[in-house]
This record gives sequence, C-alpha cells and structure tokens, in this order.
Amino acid sequence: MASSRVRSARGINVWPGYVDALATLLLSVVFLLTIFVVGQFFLSQELTGRDEVLNRLNRQIADLTDLLALERSNRRTQEESAASLKSSLERAESDRDRFQALADAAQAEKGQSADVDKQLAAERGATTRAQNQIDVLNEQIRAMRRQLAALEDALSASEKRDKESQARIADLGSRLNVALAQRVQELARYRSDFFGRLRQIIGNRSDVRVVGDRFVLQSEVLFPVGSATLKPEAGPEIDRIANAILDIAKEIPADIPWVLRVDGHTDSRPIQSAQFPSNWSLSAARAIAVVQYLRGKGIPPQRLLAGAFGEFQPLDAGTTEEAYAKNRRIEMKLTER
Repeated sequence: MASSRVRSARGINVWPGYVDALATLLLSVVFLLTIFVVGQFFLSQELTGRDEVLNRLNRQIADLTDLLALERSNRRTQEESAASLKSSLERAESDRDRFQALADAAQAEKGQSADVDKQLAAERGATTRAQNQIDVLNEQIRAMRRQLAALEDALSASEKRDKESQARIADLGSRLNVALAQRVQELARYRSDFFGRLRQIIGNRSDVRVVGDRFVLQSEVLFPVGSATLKPEAGPEIDRIANAILDIAKEIPADIPWVLRVDGHTDSRPIQSAQFPSNWSLSAARAIAVVQYLRGKGIPPQRLLAGAFGEFQPLDAGTTEEAYAKNRRIEMKLTER
C-alpha cells in the first residue's frame, strides 16, 4: 500500500501550472507595451500642438512688424506734410504783413496835395487788391491751420497705435522665447539620453570618456601619429557611437535642428609637412575623417558638423608628454544647428 502512494506522487502533472504562469507573464508584457504605445501617441500629439503654436506666434510677429513699419511710414509722411504746411503758413503771413504795410502807407498819403491824387487813386486800387489778397491769404492760413490740427490728431493716433503694436510684439516675443526654451529643453533631454548611453558603452576606459556635454576620444585611439587616416581598430569604437546616435535620432522630432559636432584638437608642438602645413590642417582633416566615417554608418550628412581648433583649446597647459597626449583628442557634442 505504501508503494502505491509513492507511484501516485511521482505521477503528478505540474505542466498546467507552468502554462498559467507563462500566460500571466505574457499578458503583463502586452499590457506594458500597450501603455508605452499610448504614451508615445499622446507625447507626439503634444509636440505637434507646440509646433503649431510656435508657427502661429511667428506669423503674428511678422504681421505686427509689417503693420508697425507701415504706421511709421505714414507718420513720417504726415510729419513732412505738416512741415510743408507750416512753411507755407509762414510765407503767407509774411505776404499778409507786407500788403498790410502797403495799405497803411497808402492811407497815410491821403492828406497830400492834388498832384498826388492820381497816385493815391492808384495806390487805393493797389490797396484794395492787396486787401483782397490779404483776405484770401487769411482764408488759406485758416485752412492750413485746420489741416495742421488734423495732422496732429493723426500723428497722435499713429503714436498710440505704434505703442500698442510694440507692446503686442513684446508680448509675442516673450511667448516665442518660452516656446524656444521648451525646444532647447527637449534637445537637452535627448543629449542627456545620448551621453547616458555612451557612458554605458565605454565603461571606465581612460582613453575614451564623457566630459560635461562632450564625448572625448584620445587621438591615439583613432589615428596614427601625425596622420588623419583612421586606424583599422578605430572602427568598433566609432561604430558604438554611431549606433547610439542612430538610436537617439529615431526619438528626436524631425523639426528640432540638432547636429553632432565633431571637433579636432592637437597638442602645441608644430607640424610642418607637405600634407599638413599646420596643426589646424591636421585637426581639420581628422575631424572630417570621423564625420565621413559616421556618414558611411548611416548618419545623415545634414546632422554632422566638423570643426578644427588646432592647438588653441588645450585641456592641459603643461609641456609634458602626458599633457600633450591629453590635448590630442577628438570631441563630439550633440547640439543645435
């Protein structure tokens, strides 16, 4: 009887329990993937909304700038018209005073002898004509003054509109700066992810390191001494960097103007050869060699930038071999275009 119980225990089937556990694990993974996809969808919708707001703000600023320029042009035209009217008014008043003086002189000569009666009659006619001209000029002066008052009112209204437009432009500029700051923060987040992945890739190597917002490789890792031709063993090092860049590039929105900047640096000892007449030439050739290699690994050329600093940006100002080796380097930085 004891032997039959042993055989029954050995015959227990545990497979259904394993199947249930695997099914539960699979449902959990599917649930997590669903949450991730939904989150990505809402994130893309939010970024699209921000882009539309940014474009609308840019269009409003352009319209207000054109309106402000038109108002200023109208104001200058009105000021010129006012100056012209003031000049005409001054001339008219001068003519009026002159004719009035003639009329007064003619009136003063009424008591002279009969010999001057004919002249007096002529002067009276001239005085009448002068008086008529004075009346006409007075009417013109009154009309000019009305025009000047209208122009002053128009100038005041233009100045008021100008101030309102400037206030709106300042407000829109502030909103635009906020939107641009959000873009910079987004790029900074992707830059942080990029350097975080590079830290995991390079580990604790001394010749390849991350310094602040730059990824630094010693030149000896990539190039022979005095050369801009990549070593065969440099390929795996740059491949890891290229893979990290390609992974991050898939996540960065297409409208963010990012570039990977590759800078070449040398030590302070001069180089003079047929191929490289200066350290600047050597550092530029090395930066271009790395950029071309990255392009060959699938990184778009419009996302790559080569820079050359020669010996003018040293990390160590010393003259020892250790300082020279530290200054010979290639630096990479994910930044804005």
